[in-house]
Amino acid sequence: MSGASGRVLVVDDNKVIRQLIRVNLELEGFEVVTAADGAECLDVVHRVNPDVITLDVVMPRLDGLRTAARLRSDPLTSGLPVAIVSACTQYEVETGVAAGVDAFLAKPFEPSELVRLVRQLMHREAPPSVDGRHQQRAGRAGSARG
Repeated sequence: MSGASGRVLVVDDNKVIRQLIRVNLELEGFEVVTAADGAECLDVVHRVNPDVITLDVVMPRLDGLRTAARLRSDPLTSGLPVAIVSACTQYEVETGVAAGVDAFLAKPFEPSELVRLVRQLMHREAPPSVDGRHQQRAGRAGSARG
């Protein structure tokens, strides 16, 4: 990764939003991989091994809430920090919490808030996953919840 701060998988069906998130995170030293919807996210997540995933909610094929639930049910991705980046309606927040989402960021958002949220998730203490990838994380658990 050549000095990058970490790898983020950005999932959003809107190409402009994907690029906006990508540029803002890359300017802060993150490596960014993108996917256009939840189905693509699930196809690439094991190959790219992200440190954090951001999900839009309303997407074709597989929405962000169902994607988050599937990530949580997979032993290899169950410990990955997941943030919903969406309108964040009460329904989305309640359903997201039930699905195991770690944090929420309402659109439209300030780029600095996005970077802060990703950094917090990157450094939080995650429960160890089956493969042990997240056991070395330091920080306070749940610090990104809002």
